[in-house]
Amino acid sequence: MTERTKPEFDAPSTPAPADLVIRDIIEGDGAEAKPGDTVTVHYAGVEFDSGEEFDSSWSRGKTLQAPLLSLVQGWQDGIPGMKVGGRRELIIPPHLAYGPAGGGHFLSGKTLIFIIDLVAVG
Repeated sequence: MTERTKPEFDAPSTPAPADLVIRDIIEGDGAEAKPGDTVTVHYAGVEFDSGEEFDSSWSRGKTLQAPLLSLVQGWQDGIPGMKVGGRRELIIPPHLAYGPAGGGHFLSGKTLIFIIDLVAVG
C-alpha cells in the first residue's frame, strides 16, 4: 500500500448524527477486517462540533495496532467490512464513543469524526 498523508477534514454541514455514519473514501483491495480482528491503522480524529483534532497516529509517526474489541464501539461496528488499503470516515455519536457528557473522559458527550486508513489485519 502506498503511504498516504494525514487526511484533511471537511467541516460538517449538517447536525451531528444520532447513529454511526460509515463512508468509504477509498475502497481497499486487500484482506477484509472482521469483527474481533486485530487491526493496524493510521487515523486522525476531530470533534464534530469544533473540528479540533484530539488524536492522530500521523502526528505520532506510527500506526496503531489493536484488537477491535479493545476500541470504542463505533470502531468495532465501523471497521469490519473495510479492506486493507482503504480509507474510511466514521462519524461516531457519544453513545458509541466515550459515553454521555460527564462520563469522566475528556471526549464524553462529544460526537467524533475519524478518518482511518486500514494498513493490516490479523
